[in-house]
Order: sequence, then structure tokens, then C-alpha cells
Amino acid sequence: MQLSPSNLHVIRPTSRRSFITTTLGCAASLCVPAISAPVPIQFGSQLYGWGQYYQREGKNFNSHLGEIFSALHDMGYDYAETSLDIAKPETNVKQAELLILKGLKPVSLYSGGTFHETSKAGKAVEQIIAAATHCAKAGFKIINCNPDAIGRNKTAEELGTQARALQTLGEGLETLGLKLGIHHHTPELANEAKEFHSNFQNTPGSKVGFCYDVHWVFRGGIKPEAALKDYGSRIVSWHLRQSRRGIWWEDMDTGDIDYGAIARYAKNQLLSPNYTVELALEEGTKLTRNAVDNHRKSLEFVRAIFG
Repeated sequence: MQLSPSNLHVIRPTSRRSFITTTLGCAASLCVPAISAPVPIQFGSQLYGWGQYYQREGKNFNSHLGEIFSALHDMGYDYAETSLDIAKPETNVKQAELLILKGLKPVSLYSGGTFHETSKAGKAVEQIIAAATHCAKAGFKIINCNPDAIGRNKTAEELGTQARALQTLGEGLETLGLKLGIHHHTPELANEAKEFHSNFQNTPGSKVGFCYDVHWVFRGGIKPEAALKDYGSRIVSWHLRQSRRGIWWEDMDTGDIDYGAIARYAKNQLLSPNYTVELALEEGTKLTRNAVDNHRKSLEFVRAIFG
């Protein structure tokens, strides 16, 4: 793949939800307080950022999944995380087959969902479980889910409805041998992180796990070590990104977040070792290398820190 670097190039990203919408049409117990025995560390790559790189080249990254998976395997990654296609889960089945063909594993998928409305929550849970049934058979192990934001703080009643739906979702996924990890962006961390805390405090850790996106939690105003202390035992997977002076950096390296301290805690507590590098671009991100080089450097960094 030839992705030309652009020094000091300013990025104007699409939203993750827009990205999922526009790209998917192409082409048991959950979390325990601490893993009782060491399990192999796995390093993966979330494909959202890859989509941004290909978009800069005027390409649809779904048409290039084979070359991306080959590049990830050659770099030493273990898996790639794509998005759950609720409408056409056979897309994910084909992706699993391609992952395996390229020497990678089907580990996790990312999804959204409307869980705060009584009239919609049940259907959202039902649709995800129906799609996940196919994905479980294809070998996937984790569904990382970010409840849909609504442009305002959710009410206490809406958060209660959402928590009950997430528990039901976790229970349903557990019957399929899948784990549920709740992901967050900044809307859930507004209002003193009321929604962030509600999703965990009002659900059982054995059913509703944590996809710990360290940088989004950091950006939302919660210290990474505080989130680990409160909810680290629920982690089923990680999303890893770095910034400098608040702006997303092009690779995983030293910066605003002390990943060394996080890694030490994770090792001491035997937390889930599914580490997913998610490089993403935003306005102000400065690129000096292409996608492959940045993912290679990032794997070297996270392997040295977490491995």
C-alpha cells in the first residue's frame, strides 16, 4: 500500500458513527474481578483510523481490507477490530474468514445502539444479539458497544432504561459465549461523567464489561488511573491512542498519557490483555509518516510497554 505522508497536514475527520454508516454497506462469563491466570497478550488494530487514511487517498478502505490485514500480520499484530454490521452480519463472517486467511484472529467488533428509550431499547438489544449470533460462530469473542449519544445529557430515567438494556444485552451475549464491553466518547463523560458511571454502577460486572478507551476517558476529564481503580476489573478490551498538548498524535508514543503507569497496573492486576491500537486523525494532527509506518511504530511501543 502506498499512502503518501504529508508533513504538518491538517486533518478534518468524519465522525465514527458516520464512518460506520458509510463503510459497512460495502463489501461465558463476561468480565471477572481479575483474570485468575495469565492469558496470552494480544495486540490488535481498530480500523476506524485506517478508514481515515484511505479517505485521504480518495479510496474506500473496505475494498482494501485484504492488504490492510496482510500489512497488520506482517507487522506482528494479532487481530483487527471492525464494526458490527447489524443489518448484514454475513459481512462480519466474511471479514472473519479474511482475517484468518491473512493470519489474524477474529477477536472483537464495535457497535452503537439506542438503549435509553423504552420503545427502542428492546429492539436494539435484539438486533445486536441476532447479528452477534453469526459473529460468535465465526470466532469473534467480544462486542464493544458505545450507546448512542443524543445531543444532550440523558435523564435519570433514560439512564435507568439504558442500564437495564445493557444488562440484558450482556446476558444475551454471554449465552453466545461473547463478552460485552461498554465504550465511551466525551458525551458520556459530560455532566460529571454521570452516564459513564451509570453504565457501570447500575449493571453487574459479570455481565457488562468495559472497553477501556484510555484517551477518550482522559479527554473527558477522568484521570486514567482513577478509571482503572473504579472499573479496571471489568475491562474486556482496550483502545489505545496518544496525544500531545491535547491533540491526537500520529502514533503511539510518549505524550499526555503515562501508559507506563497504566501498563504496570494492568500487569499487577492481571487485567484483560486485548490491547487494540486505534490511531485516529483530527484537526491539528500532524502526519509525517503513512498508515503502515505509524502502525508499525505503535506496535513497537505498546509491545514494549504492555508486553
